[in-house]
Parts: sequence; C-alpha cells; structure tokens
Amino acid sequence: MVEKSDIRVVRCGGSKINLRPPIISNDSRFVLCASGDLVKVYSTRTEEWLNSLQGHTNQVTGIAFNPANHLQVYSCSADGTVKLWDFIDGILIKTFIIGYPLVSLYVSEKHEGVIFLHLPIATASKNECFQLVSAHLPKSAEQEVEVKEIAGVCSRISPNPSCTAFGRGGEYVAFAMRLQLNVYFFRKQKTYSFSLPATDKKGAKNAFTCLACHPTDDCIATGHEDGKIRFWRNFHQKKEYTYSTLHWHHNAVNTLCFTPEGTNLLSGGIESVLVQWQYGQENKKEFLPRLGGSILHVSASSDGQLFCTSHSDNKITVIESSFKVSGVIQGLVKGDAVLTDLMIDPHSKALVLNGKPGHLQFYSLLRDKHLYNLAIVEQEYIYEAGLDQFEVVKAAFDVKGSWLATVEERGQKSSDLEFFLKLWAFDETTQSFVLNTTITAAHMDRIISMCFSSSEETTMLVTTAEDGQFKAWCQDADQDTQQDQNFWSCDFVGSYHNLKPKNCSFSADSSLLAVSFREVITIWSPDTWELLTTLCQPPGEIRDLCFGRLSCSKYLLGTTTNNLLCCWNLLTCALEWSTSVEVSKLQPDPLSENVAAFSYQSTHTDLFVFKPSEPRPLFTQKKVCSEKVHRAIFVPREEPLNGCDESSQWLNRSQLYFLTQNMDLLTFSIATEEDRMLSSSKRLVIDDSVAVTPFYLLLGKHRQQQQKLDTPSHPAADKPKHTQGSVAIKELLHTPAHVLPPSSVLCSMFVSSLLISNTGVREEREASEQEMDSEKEEEDSEGEMETRDSQQELRAQGSVDEVTPKLSKAQERELKKIQNGGWLAIVYLDCSNPLVVDE
Repeated sequence: MVEKSDIRVVRCGGSKINLRPPIISNDSRFVLCASGDLVKVYSTRTEEWLNSLQGHTNQVTGIAFNPANHLQVYSCSADGTVKLWDFIDGILIKTFIIGYPLVSLYVSEKHEGVIFLHLPIATASKNECFQLVSAHLPKSAEQEVEVKEIAGVCSRISPNPSCTAFGRGGEYVAFAMRLQLNVYFFRKQKTYSFSLPATDKKGAKNAFTCLACHPTDDCIATGHEDGKIRFWRNFHQKKEYTYSTLHWHHNAVNTLCFTPEGTNLLSGGIESVLVQWQYGQENKKEFLPRLGGSILHVSASSDGQLFCTSHSDNKITVIESSFKVSGVIQGLVKGDAVLTDLMIDPHSKALVLNGKPGHLQFYSLLRDKHLYNLAIVEQEYIYEAGLDQFEVVKAAFDVKGSWLATVEERGQKSSDLEFFLKLWAFDETTQSFVLNTTITAAHMDRIISMCFSSSEETTMLVTTAEDGQFKAWCQDADQDTQQDQNFWSCDFVGSYHNLKPKNCSFSADSSLLAVSFREVITIWSPDTWELLTTLCQPPGEIRDLCFGRLSCSKYLLGTTTNNLLCCWNLLTCALEWSTSVEVSKLQPDPLSENVAAFSYQSTHTDLFVFKPSEPRPLFTQKKVCSEKVHRAIFVPREEPLNGCDESSQWLNRSQLYFLTQNMDLLTFSIATEEDRMLSSSKRLVIDDSVAVTPFYLLLGKHRQQQQKLDTPSHPAADKPKHTQGSVAIKELLHTPAHVLPPSSVLCSMFVSSLLISNTGVREEREASEQEMDSEKEEEDSEGEMETRDSQQELRAQGSVDEVTPKLSKAQERELKKIQNGGWLAIVYLDCSNPLVVDE
C-alpha cells in the first residue's frame, strides 16, 4: 500500500463567491470576491476570471481595499492571518499574523495603519460571542509580521458582519445586536445605545438584520426582519434621537448600502429585487426586479458608476448606475443539497449537477466558470419557504452524450408524490439538449436509480423504483407521424420475488445488467432479458454497485449496509474477496482499472484507491475531509500527466473530484500540476481591454506581429506606404502633448517608419565586396592583364552603387540631430523623398 506523498486535497474552484460583499476597484474595471481560501479577481466588462490571490489555508472571510493605495487589498481568513496583496499582479506583499480565527475585516480612512477585525470571544457558555478589535499593523521589512498591538473596540456584537458599519470616514462605528443599536464615537470614546420593542401594535418584528452609515451626514439606515428600513438621526445624544420608517420589502432586509455621494440608498432581500431609495425624498424609488436568487449583499464602486449584488444562488450581478444589468458572474450554484450524482457532459466536458431550482447547471472545471443552465422543470420557481415545488432528483448521460435522462418530482409524502421521467436529445445546431419524450407514469412509485447502457451501438435506459420493478427503455420510431424522429418506450419490465430493487449497473460492454434486490444481486442479459444468475452475500442490504473496467471488467463490486466491501468474479460466480470497511461512495475510473472508495470514520473520511483484481490498495490517504462524501466523479484529462511517480499513477489519466456535505468541491492535486496552474494564474489578462490610441497603433502587439511576418525575401513588401497618408501619424500629430510619452520612446520607431528598407541593395554590396577581396588576392599572384580585368569589374560594380549614393558628413550630422532631438523635428522631413539608408 502506497501512502500519500506529494498529493494533497485542494479546492478546485466552485466555492462560494457570495459569502461576503464583493468590492469594486476604483476604476470600475475589476470586482474582487472571497471564494473559499482564495480571493478571485474578475473583469467587470467581460465577466471573465482573471486572477486568484492564493496563500490562505482556510476560508477567506473578508476583503477590503487599502485606503492608502487603491491597487492593494487586505484579506482576512479563518486561519488567523491578514494578508496584503497587489491584486493586479497577484503578488503577496505582507502577511500579518493575528492568531485568532477572523470573521470579517473593516478599514477606515481616518485610522491610518490600523485595521478593524471581527473575531469570536472565548467564553465558558455555549453561546458564541463576537467582538470588534483594532489591530495596529507594524511597519517591518519582513514578509511575515506578528501583530501585537490589538485593542478591543466593541464587545457583544452580532455574528453577522452586515450589522457593523463605520460612519463619516471612521468617526464612529455603529453595530446592532438583536433589538439594540449601538454607536461608538472614537473621539469621545463613548457608546450610545438605542432599543426597540420586540413587536409593535401591528405585530412587526423589529430585530436588526443589517445597517449602513451615510458617508457625509449623521444618519444610520437599519434593516429589520419585518422588511422595514429605519433612518436614525440625532444619535449623538441618547435622549433626543429620532428615526423615520420606510417599508417595501415583504420579508427581512438582507443588505443596505449608500452610494458614495450619499444621494441614494440601495436595499435587497429575498424578493431578488434591488430597490434604490432617493435620500431625502424616500417616496421616490426605483426597482430592478428578477435578478435571480435572493439578494445577500450590495456594494458600490467608489465613483458610483457600478453596483454589485451577490445572490443566494452563488452569483454576482454587475449593475450600472442607470439600473441596467451589465454582467453576471455565476459561480457553482450551491443549494441545500445535490440530489443528482456528479456527471460529466461528453460534449462540453463540463461538470453537471443540480443548479438553481428546477435546472441542471453545466460548470467548466478547467475555467472555473458557469457555462449555462438547462431548464428541466420548465416552470417558474417561487422563492417562498414551505412551498412544495418540482425539483430534479436524478440525471444520467449516455456514453456518447446524445441523450440525457432526468427525473423530477415533488411531494414529501408518497400519497402526494408526483414525478416525471424525461428524455432529452442533444441538438447539434444549438449545442444543447432538447426535450424528446416525457413519461408521466414511468413507475407506480418513486424512482430510486437509473443508468444508461455502456455500448455506443445501442442506447438503453434502465430505471429501478420502489414499486418492486425495474424497467428497460429503448427508442422506437413514431409510426403514426412517419417521421425519422425516435421516441422512447418501455421494452422490458423485471422483478425478483417482490423485492424492491435499488441499484442497477451495466458491464463495460453492456452484455450484462446487474440489479440489486436488498441482499441479492441479479445478473440479466439485456439481449434476451434472461436471468443468468444471482449472487448472494453476507447479511446486509446492497448500498452501492459497480462493474470493473478494462482488464477488470469480469469483476463486480458492491458495498453493504453492514460495512462490507465485496468483489465477485462473474466468470466463476463466486466471491473473490471481501473486507470490512464502511464505504460511503464507490467510484470507478472509466479510463483505467482503478476504483476509488471513500470511507467515513466517525469524524473524518479516508480515501482508498484499488484495483478489483487486487484487494490491496494502490493508494490511501487519511482525513481527506471531515464530512461524509456522497458524490464523486473521475474526470478524464485532456492530456495524461507525465513524470508521475508510483504514488500518483492513478491520477495520470483522470482527476478525482468529490463533493462534501458542506457543498465544497474538492480534488486531489500533485506538486507538478500545482506549479503549472500557479504559473498560468500569475498572468492577468488586461491587454485585450486596452483602448485603441495612437500609441497602441505604433507600439501595440499587432505591430510587433506584423514585423515578425515581414521577411527580407520580399523587398517589395518591406516598402511602407506613403507616410503622409498614415492614420497613425495624423493621430499622433493631433494628440495633445501632455498625454504623449517621452520622445525617446517614439523617436526610433517613428524614424524607422519613414525609412525604406534597403535589404536588397545591401546584399548586392556585400557580394561585390567579397568579389573585390578575392580579386585583390589574385592581383598579387597574377599579371597586369588580370589586374585590368578586375578594375573593369570594379567600374561595373561602381555603376550599381550609384543607385544609392552615400550620405555626406553634413547629412549624417543632421540625421543625428534629428535622432537626439524631439520627435517633432521629424515633421520637417521631406516625406515625399524618404531617406534611403541601411537598416
């Protein structure tokens, strides 16, 4: 058994991007968000993921720009550190060690060199308490610095960071907890508290859910559980405070945000509608509806040109100040649970699983980007708690990716159960799936499992249900319409002693079908639907079932509820081996004989990789995660990894991904692969967004590529067009001087653009000089007659040189003055008669 070497578990992407509010750069070109243990940088124009700031070892819980440098960003994490980054180049500048798990991070312009941290308080009671502290960042040249000056500011604050905000640039901090609003003034070092009753006469719930401080006025906006918004004023004195109330949201207000000028207030909640209230005239408001999931956070750029909303469906929406959606950054949708298995679309190579309600999402693992959603239920989802709505519970692809089978159901009780089996055909034109067949009564009871046949020649779908039957579905031509389109119908119905079937699996060549009925495994022939044999085993219901691959295709693996992993040899119909281990997920690799088994050990999950022909594991890794793993998949690589050692050979052709109960998508990575990914992530692709200016026309990438394409074998192609008609020259001469680069940058290229290439004449001159040298050598050894011949050849060569006369010394001095002087001197050159000099 090979122990782990350089293989480690990493977050492969797909982490939550809605944990904390996103922040927008000063130029509104980038949006940054916390995602797992990374800080991701996206483009607001293209919505593309550009860069990742990686260095934290635990969840990133807060990000904020450095007030002293808008190109730097602070990030705090549950690993107890605060890191300062240059987010443009993805460079870690410094690490500040706090020593406590951090919940959030705040910065203030009036507190230079100080950051404010939201962290838990160690108490003897079970109720967790939180406090706000100030940390003075030491100035040191070292990469890692321990922060020793930490002072408490506020205690007993809310665990929700949205209930804490700084006002008037850092003059005071407001924090709310349950039914009490507190305001702490730094100059007075005094706290004022204001309370609300739990309910009023109308039965409203007054608990605080979020708050925001006006940037210039002494005003605090608070959101409440009943959907109301209150504006608090005169809170400098405890007895003379006032507040006014606004109401539009029908449920709790999740987030509030003032625009940088303070002219408007943005609010959002479960209605997925962004509301803009005009400050001072609260009766005037604008709405931006149908944004998707419920709004969790709202943030605004420093210039007020862009807004960002983060949603419960793991999405960030970029909104212009005119209240128009300009872009959507969609992460891997994280619902309450993934009901389908993890699948790979054979066409797009995307990960497929449950997405937003009633949909399947297609997610690119390579680009860590959401591709699209496929509407399965095709009904409008109502975001209201307690409603029983249709949801996708099963899905499966065939081998070629031509067909997709889905099961949707609703109804918690069997008497109210509704479900549909749908078959979707892949459309080459739209590159998506189109509904082909809907089966309303596929079974009499809930469908438990389904799978497609493994053969590419014939396509067959098998479903098992709690009604005690399994059914085989095949394609039949529609004879009534006499069209070539095929629809699906039931081909066979099977059962075994009135037992409930649970699992089904096809062999690698689709010649056998295995269906488990409690403790018994039945083997069927799909060609004749004959029951070939049954495999009995020690007591315990079959939990999982799969066939071996390639050279191990003769083996059948199964796990039981009595914590047994068994392997049968189908040639001898006998138990090959068995071992006592609790396997929560059994996943075969389609490109090799390897099988991965996740084993839960009360507090953590272990991984075992083995071949069915050998009961001894090839690889094992302890404590891959702390939760139980129920979803996993092997994803084929585009190119096999080279140089893998013995411990990582099982990762050569495929990469193993698995999903935890906390909805974290993890994978196994080796050192060489991480180095390659890290080097590629260092590049921030911003060149494509550079505006087309006169300098870009002269110095841009397209000009360098054009120079590479020019070859000396085509002298006519080297000759530039007439410079007087050049658009680049005209734009350069009409551009204001204060935005031009130094003349030393443009001079050499500008002169080069005016010169005619003299490559052909230079080659002839070099050839003539070689001939002259050889004739001079012959002159020493031969007579006077040969000398005369060489002189004649020299005269003939001189006639060629007359075509390109040399520059005089005065002309050379004048040319040097032009090169050393400003670029404007070039304007006085006679462009109609360009200079002809050697390059």
